[in-house]
Amino acid sequence: MQNRIYFGHPINTYDTELENRLLQRISVVFPRWFIENPNEEYHQDGYQFWKKFYGNGMDYYYKEVLPSCSAGIFLPFRDGKWGAGVFAEAEFLHNRGYSIFQIDIEGRVRKINFLDSTQALSVDETRKRIRTKLGETVPY
Repeated sequence: MQNRIYFGHPINTYDTELENRLLQRISVVFPRWFIENPNEEYHQDGYQFWKKFYGNGMDYYYKEVLPSCSAGIFLPFRDGKWGAGVFAEAEFLHNRGYSIFQIDIEGRVRKINFLDSTQALSVDETRKRIRTKLGETVPY
């Protein structure tokens, strides 16, 4: 069975050059690992299915995706704050004893031994960083 590493990152980095560069870097640092990227169509479909039928799309990740991973790598915002969902995903894996790592926009990777909840944004704070009031994506 292949090791899986989950790549948690803000949705305003999806489909960007930054996302592509970071995915390439992760594949170099973790060469024999499968990268679970939530920005895959099948994950987006899974999220929508869970949202429609169970009322909470994020449960798809907590019940279907993250339990199959044995590590996680996470991108906070540029100021070091973590989006609510990204932090919760990291916490999920960390609480199960799995290794978690942080990656920055330069592709530097470091292991995280302690998650600082004071660096986690609320859901509303996170939304303000990723979308305008009209629902348009804000650049990372």
